[in-house]
Amino acid sequence: MTPFTHPHRAGRYEQQPAGYKAFLPAALPPDPPIRLEGPLQSLLSQADRALGRLDGSIQTLPHPDLFVAMYVRKEAVLSSQIEGTQSSLQDMCCVEGHSLVFL
Repeated sequence: MTPFTHPHRAGRYEQQPAGYKAFLPAALPPDPPIRLEGPLQSLLSQADRALGRLDGSIQTLPHPDLFVAMYVRKEAVLSSQIEGTQSSLQDMCCVEGHSLVFL
């Protein structure tokens, strides 16, 4: 089986009439249910603590909206890079600085 047709717990890929493959997610809740034990429980705990630290850090900022706005920009740059655009967060900030665009 190719990676595009191999079924996975999260869903499957199906060929579409237009020629592309679309990912179709599996129904929720998953069957069998996800078991949160062992390594998965440890990873979930680490992620929860990291989110708590991030939330605590943001609470100490005088203008947390600026932090969030910068993260939105970073995500936009990363998404563009996935599509093949050669840009950086610094490039975006320079352009916005010249045009005085702020969220």
